Amino acid sequence: MSRRTLLCASTPRASCLDLWREKNDRLVRRAKELVPQECSLRRQQLTQDILEGLSGLLHSLQGLPAAVSVLPLELTVTCNFIILRASLTQGFTEDQAQDIQQALERVLETQEPLVPRLEQGLRELWDSVLHASSLLPELLPALHLLAGLQAALWLSTDHLGDLALLLQALNGSQNRASEDLLLLLKTWSPPAEESDAPLILQDAWGLRDVLLTASAFHQALKEGSALGLPLLEASRLYRQLGNTTAELESLELLFEALSVTHKSEAPHILIEVELLLPQPGPASPLHCGTQSQVKHLLASRCLQMGRAEEAAEHYLDLLALLLDVSEPRFSPPPCPPGPCMPEVFLEAAVALIKAGRAQDALTVCEELLSRTSSLLPKMSWLWEDVRKGTKELPHCPLWVSAAHLLQGQAWVQLRAQKEAVGEFSHCLELLFRAVPEDKDQGGASNCEQGCSSDVALQHLRAAALISRGLEWVASGQDTKALQDFLLSVQVCPGHRDASFHLLQTLRNLNRRDEANAVWWKLKTQTQVPQEEATWSLPLYLETYLSWIHPPDCETLLEEFQTSLTESC
Repeated sequence: MSRRTLLCASTPRASCLDLWREKNDRLVRRAKELVPQECSLRRQQLTQDILEGLSGLLHSLQGLPAAVSVLPLELTVTCNFIILRASLTQGFTEDQAQDIQQALERVLETQEPLVPRLEQGLRELWDSVLHASSLLPELLPALHLLAGLQAALWLSTDHLGDLALLLQALNGSQNRASEDLLLLLKTWSPPAEESDAPLILQDAWGLRDVLLTASAFHQALKEGSALGLPLLEASRLYRQLGNTTAELESLELLFEALSVTHKSEAPHILIEVELLLPQPGPASPLHCGTQSQVKHLLASRCLQMGRAEEAAEHYLDLLALLLDVSEPRFSPPPCPPGPCMPEVFLEAAVALIKAGRAQDALTVCEELLSRTSSLLPKMSWLWEDVRKGTKELPHCPLWVSAAHLLQGQAWVQLRAQKEAVGEFSHCLELLFRAVPEDKDQGGASNCEQGCSSDVALQHLRAAALISRGLEWVASGQDTKALQDFLLSVQVCPGHRDASFHLLQTLRNLNRRDEANAVWWKLKTQTQVPQEEATWSLPLYLETYLSWIHPPDCETLLEEFQTSLTESC
């Protein structure tokens, strides 16, 4: 028994009741004064302190025999404790059910004569308590609030039958046939609190409104209806119809809607609709995603559709949104929802380069490299892990290499050839530490859209070699360019762009026999080898490869065939 309880045991109960009520009211005021915009960690700590204060107060109240004169306060403190705890944990747990059960048992303890009771579940306890409460009208306001919390718990855990019976009992309904939750909730009329009642965090009427809204959304979630997500469905439909403008407008509206819904990352004080609804999984047609997921979808679609300026702005907004929430974790990207954090950085850099913002792209790449700097001393181990497929971070070497590749392209845009060649060479130095996986091992892991790390590695090597080769061509050093183009064909067999650049360089160097051999291969090569055709590449790499695609490939083949015929 606490010191406060011992003190109150030797003093008039009325004075203790006043002290306990003052403490309850003080804690409730503190909880309501918490500023939503305050630092989420500090706000969570303050909420935890208030919760501990309510817990201590409840312990003091329950340390004495149950009494009708104290029960209104005890039930109110119990309700405040449950509301704040559910808010802090963002959901209901078995602990809240035990708190409710203990409160109901305390009410029954006040009934005389005390008759022996068998072990009862929550629904049976509610029947007994509501029957007894007809003799205790002063308990009705607090009991209805407690019943509202019980209804919230049962709705969130899908105990709809028990919920319907509870509402029928609250309404005094003699007809047990009606189980329409919406009708029962609309009929429920909690008694008004007295003006001098202890303060509460959320009254029964406010809780009733939350229950009404949540129950209305609950049959649709359960049945898999997509009516609740018209914006996401509209964007998907417009995409199928090829209406890009309407698709992007739908996604922008969806992002704005989610921004309003999730305007604060800090936990709410009150029980709200979101706490009572089951969250649809990523595979569900009802899954509309988070703000960051929708923003990424919007940014990536702009990038794919060639809207570089819009894509760049969306990616910068996305990075600010993600970095503001928490420190990103470098883990393999989920499959299939989208890329992991490092790939978002790389996509952002690609969008910035495409929008002509090379300096901003360099900054984004530097930020990514700074976040992987701790892994650089272990890079040789990580390359070995790529080959063996034994670690959780097989893609980290690819991300670091890709960052240097994009920095090289940014320097190309800034007409700084020396820096560009240096970044391409650094990228190649990292990439050639890796040993391709054995064919019988398969991919080390899956990344965005099912990309094998080995396939991505091959294409990154080819991209870096072609990019450096193009810089040699631009400076008139065709011999050096030839070495890079030859190597790019070797490291990524079947890469048509590499073969076209090789053909053009051999032609420029007047090495006809070798050029003829490459031309014949290109004429007979109709598609990428089947083992690679099943894999797709990350968006940042797909976009980059489109930049080094030689223009007018078919025209080059025709011209070479004409010159070959003339020479014959």
